[in-house]
Amino acid sequence: MTIGTEHEYSISDNTFCPLPVSDQILKSICGRFESEILFGDVKLGKELQKTVLEIVPRSPADEISGLETQVYRGVRKFYDMFQDRYHLLGLGMHPTLRLSETSVWDHDEGEYYEVYDRLFNIRQHGWLNIQALQVNLSYKNEKDLVGTYNRIRSILPFLIAVTAASPLVESRLTGTCDNRLVYYRENQKEIPEICNNILPLKIRTVADYHTAQENVFASLREHGADILCEEWVNSSGLIIRFSRRCLEIKALDEQESVHSDMAVCAFVRSLLRCSTLPIDTDEGALLDCMELAIKSGTAGLKPELRNLYTAAWQKATADERRYLPVIEDRIERGSLAELMSRRFSRDSAIQPVLAELSACLKENRSWTG
Repeated sequence: MTIGTEHEYSISDNTFCPLPVSDQILKSICGRFESEILFGDVKLGKELQKTVLEIVPRSPADEISGLETQVYRGVRKFYDMFQDRYHLLGLGMHPTLRLSETSVWDHDEGEYYEVYDRLFNIRQHGWLNIQALQVNLSYKNEKDLVGTYNRIRSILPFLIAVTAASPLVESRLTGTCDNRLVYYRENQKEIPEICNNILPLKIRTVADYHTAQENVFASLREHGADILCEEWVNSSGLIIRFSRRCLEIKALDEQESVHSDMAVCAFVRSLLRCSTLPIDTDEGALLDCMELAIKSGTAGLKPELRNLYTAAWQKATADERRYLPVIEDRIERGSLAELMSRRFSRDSAIQPVLAELSACLKENRSWTG
C-alpha cells in the first residue's frame, strides 16, 4: 500500500500575524500566478484562502521515511529561498486569524468559488481558516477498497483524537480541542449529505458509495450547482478518489512538523494490517467517540487509544516503528490541542508558543509543550 500526503501551512510574518500572500509567493517563484508549481521534491500550491500554502510530495511512497524526506526538503527549500521573510505554521487553524485578515484566491477557479459562496457563504472559519493533513492510501481492487474504507472509517474518531490541534479561535481558547472540525462539519450545512457529519456511512460495495455520491450530485443540481458534481466535492472525513485510485482521509488536523505528520501516517497504515481492531465499531459508539475526540482530544479515550497503539506496534514495519513513539506520547500526554491548552493556562502569551511551533516545522521535530 503506497501512501501520499497533503500538508496545509499558514503563512505568517515574524510576529505570527497571518499574511494573505500565497499568490505573491507562487508568483515570485515562477513569475506568474499559478495555482500549483513544481518546487524541488514537492509541489507547492494554493488553497482557497491566501493565508495558506499546500505542500505535496511529488509522488507517493512505499516507506514513511521516503515520504518524510520529500516533504521536509520542500519545507527547507521554502526557508532557504525566503529566509525569515515568511514563517510557516502547522496546526488545524491559525490560532489568531480573524476573517478580515485573509482573502480568497482570485486568479483562477473563481467559477467554483462563486458557486460555493452562493450556496454556503465561504466567508467563515470553516472555509477560510482550516488546515488539514490529508493522507492518501492506495487500493488494489474493489474488495481491497471496500475493506480498507470501512477499516479507516472505524478508526477515524481515534485519529481525530490524536491529531486534534485547533484549540484557539481568534486568539481565544474555546474549551474544544478540534475547532476546525466544529466549523468544517457546518460549513455546508445547507446540503448536509456532502459532509455527513464527518463520519461516512459504512459500505458493502463500491456501488453503495456511488449511490450516496449521486444523491449529493442530485442535491447540487437542484441548487444549480452542476459545476460541483465531481468526486472531490464529498467533504466527509474519508472519501474515495477513483481518479487517483486512493482513499483520502480528510478529518485530520495538520500537525506541527512533518515528522509528527509521518507518525500519524505510520499509525494509520500499521492499524490497517490488523485483522481485528480492539475497539467498538458500532455506529453509535463511533459517533460518541468522535464527539469526545473533537471536544477533548485524547483525554476521554485513553483505554481505546492504548489498545490501538499496542495493535499498531505489533503490525508496524521497522520503518513505521521509528515514528510511532510520537503517537504514544500524544496518547499519554495529550494531543497538540491539549498541550497547547495546558500551556496557555500557565502562560497566556501566544506569540512565544507560535514561535516554538513554527520552529518545530522548520527543524522537523515534535513539540513537547
